[in-house]
Amino acid sequence: MEMWRLQSLVDLWKKLTSSSINRQIFGAAMIVGLLTALVKVAAMGKELVVAQRFGTGDDVDAYLIALLVPSFIINVIAGSFNSALIPTYMKVREQEGKKAAQRLFSGATVSGLGLLGITTILMVVTAPIYLPYIATGFSPEKLEMTFHLLYAIAPLVLLNGIIIIWSAVLNAGERFALAALSPILTPTVSVILLLMLKSWGIFALAVGLVCGAVLEITLLGIALHRQNISWWPKWYGFDTHLRQVVGQYFPMIAGSFLMCSTTLVDQSMAAMLPAGSVAALNYGNKVIALPITLATTALSTAVIPYFSKMVASNDWTGVRRTLKQYMQSILIATTILTAFLLVFSELIVQVLFQRGSFTANDTHLVAQIQNFFALQIPFYIASILVVRLISAMQVSYILMWGSACNLIINIFLNYLFMNWWGVAGIALSTTCVYIFSFLFLTYSANQKLKNRHFAK
Repeated sequence: MEMWRLQSLVDLWKKLTSSSINRQIFGAAMIVGLLTALVKVAAMGKELVVAQRFGTGDDVDAYLIALLVPSFIINVIAGSFNSALIPTYMKVREQEGKKAAQRLFSGATVSGLGLLGITTILMVVTAPIYLPYIATGFSPEKLEMTFHLLYAIAPLVLLNGIIIIWSAVLNAGERFALAALSPILTPTVSVILLLMLKSWGIFALAVGLVCGAVLEITLLGIALHRQNISWWPKWYGFDTHLRQVVGQYFPMIAGSFLMCSTTLVDQSMAAMLPAGSVAALNYGNKVIALPITLATTALSTAVIPYFSKMVASNDWTGVRRTLKQYMQSILIATTILTAFLLVFSELIVQVLFQRGSFTANDTHLVAQIQNFFALQIPFYIASILVVRLISAMQVSYILMWGSACNLIINIFLNYLFMNWWGVAGIALSTTCVYIFSFLFLTYSANQKLKNRHFAK
């Protein structure tokens, strides 16, 4: 009887999520969203342990600044690879078959790993040059700790690059579950090491990142093998398809570089403020990042394969309909969520973080930062939907120009708002940047859709 009910639920789910493109996107987004929620619960558990152990002290400041450049490289170089590769990969697989898609994947992997390896070496070798500028307000002892943490975290660049590329290919095959769930390993391992290796202090957190990434790669490699996709890098030459990926990649990487520079600028400018400002800015974004990450991960993972299919078949009416329907749903749901967070902000911070080394004064400051960050939620999530459409349309230069404007606005508003609200002003500046980004990208994407629709 129980097996019959379970099968009925499975059949109902397939019926609800397979009759149209919009329902397929919804089903994929729900799977990714639910599994990402589990990952974020584990990640939040890790943050609670960190807050209790270290509060907003120097250890957390040093760790966050040490993680800043590796994260920047991962997001720019590896993250851009996903959006540049998948539209071409799916087009090749649909039109030329799996063997041609495998050659493209192998060649792209070799190129990506080579670029990440060179970048990692440069990051470590040049650290004595750039790190003192990023950590301007740090004492010599705090800066030395930051150097050691950076060296411990450095392997993460190459490891996360592999994870992003492999996850993207699994998602392109509409195998969303494992790629969405595997990141739970990193916060889990980090918490275990923090509790077991207390004498290591904040370095246990750095080691946890690297060990968790190794476990993720192992799981993803097994999944690729089961899909008859060879994960072993092999060079087939710089053919037409790989050149097409590279052609999309450089505008994408330029846009990501400029966009991710806003985070680099924010953290660096927070380091100029009183001790604990970097940590406070980070804690203020933790709760806000949860719904943002859930929604954007689910949407971007689920949408890009289907947008790519519709673009490849010149179904511009379907693209416009899907964009409009999801945009309306996103704006309604996220506006309600934002209002809730604004009303209960200080209570949320108090319940989550105020214990151990995290004081009541920390709660008040972090709640103010959280309020300013919360205002970005509708615009950030909606803009991610537009970004994925732009990537599928292979007009990545729009992202590059938008990101250049974002960086200029961010630097100007940071200086302006820091004088009025301190570190909380950096959070408000970030929100203003995402409002502008949403308006610019939406206008640009709609113009491209109109042109292609009439040119069809």
